[in-house]
Amino acid sequence: MSSNRSRKMRRCVAALYAALAITVTPAFAQHEYRPNLHPVGTIADARLAIDTPQGQAQFPLYLSADWNVPQPQIERAVIVIHGKLRNADVYFHTAEKARERSGTDAGKTLLIAPQFLATVDTQVRSLPADLLRWKDNAWMGGEAAEGSAPVSSYAVLDAIVARLADRHLFPNLKYVVFAGHSGGAQVVQRYAVAAHDLQALADEGIDVRYVVSSPSSYAYFDARRPNAQGTFEPFDAATCPSFDAWKYGMQERPPYVNDRTPEALEAAYAKRYVDYLVGGQDDDPMHPALDKSCAAESQGSQRLARATAYFAYMQARHPDGLNQHFHVVPGVGHNGARMLTSPCALAAMFGTGQCTQ
Repeated sequence: MSSNRSRKMRRCVAALYAALAITVTPAFAQHEYRPNLHPVGTIADARLAIDTPQGQAQFPLYLSADWNVPQPQIERAVIVIHGKLRNADVYFHTAEKARERSGTDAGKTLLIAPQFLATVDTQVRSLPADLLRWKDNAWMGGEAAEGSAPVSSYAVLDAIVARLADRHLFPNLKYVVFAGHSGGAQVVQRYAVAAHDLQALADEGIDVRYVVSSPSSYAYFDARRPNAQGTFEPFDAATCPSFDAWKYGMQERPPYVNDRTPEALEAAYAKRYVDYLVGGQDDDPMHPALDKSCAAESQGSQRLARATAYFAYMQARHPDGLNQHFHVVPGVGHNGARMLTSPCALAAMFGTGQCTQ
């Protein structure tokens, strides 16, 4: 091929790419923030075997110690849930930094970082058929996995709970903490509402706590939402028919959650020990990772407002005996590493120090 012809072809290809960019950019702009639709970079090596009616399924996770052999020195287990990017490795390393910063004895604290894979992760890898994966972000709401083993993502957390409740493996375990930031905090908050098998831990005298850091939304228990005056009133469904659908409210709940009434779910949730954390500067209504659906917008314009409103909602509904606390972490925006290593998070996750505001 002559050099002139080669240059012409390169110019044509460049022009084609330019035209395509002009054409497709507006379409992609509608999605605003969709890095979660890309395959995850790293998949955890450890596996949790889960028995299902369809046979045994496998689930990937990071562990700081081998939980297949007795660990009599372990007194606390911290389960850190990743966000939409499914980057459990990053959250595992953040948990390690948090444990170190807390001054906790590493030998007495087990760190667990589950990894909820998406079907897109199988498109660039040859993964075993029994490795659990979900469609897009379905794992965040407790939906069933795709494929031959339709396991709820919350049932996976139940399986982790069952392993930790095994006194042969963990004879001296005293505390289990579920912690998450952003998308992971959505999982933690909904699991605190919906969890099935926490009684296994209670029966063994193991205390369970939840750290909910800066999620985009919360699960409400009735059709009221915050108004401009900071109180709550029935929301106009005509402006957003999906405002009360799960995971924003109690309608259209998946099977894992739909086996109990909203009243029963709320009664159980109000007894949970929950620490809500939100960054004092996490107040950008246009943040690229903020849920801007009308259902989320019904809860407030940005994360700080939504967090403040939800805690006020729970306080109003349970003025006596609510075992939950709210903390604003000053000077922090939407930053998982800073939030989960803040004094408030360390106090909630590891029981060390105090939450200073």
